[in-house]
Amino acid sequence: MNHTMNKAAISLTTGLEDAERVTVAFLVAVGAAESGRPTMMFLTKEAVRLVVPGVAVGTACDGCPALSELMARYEKAGGRYLVCPICIQAKHLDPHTFVDGADAGGTVQLWEWIGEGATTFSY
Repeated sequence: MNHTMNKAAISLTTGLEDAERVTVAFLVAVGAAESGRPTMMFLTKEAVRLVVPGVAVGTACDGCPALSELMARYEKAGGRYLVCPICIQAKHLDPHTFVDGADAGGTVQLWEWIGEGATTFSY
């Protein structure tokens, strides 16, 4: 089966207030990206802070991989982030400081990227 055309979109609304949920979302995203699927994480609400360098640190649970390790694997596999511009503005963040692969963009850009379809997950 050719997975390269099957996009994966992971919507994440949670930040470090629920690090386990963030970890699960990244595990799904890393799995998709490392299997060769074009993968986009759509970050909204508190999740927008995760692409600010130095924020996504720590380990959510005993036996969980470190968030920084998951983010590094995701970036290496070509994973991208689409970060809600309304949330960026509301939280007074500077999108020019975000980690590599993160761009400000909302639902229009998300649907443009999805195009003909994607497998979606929401956390």
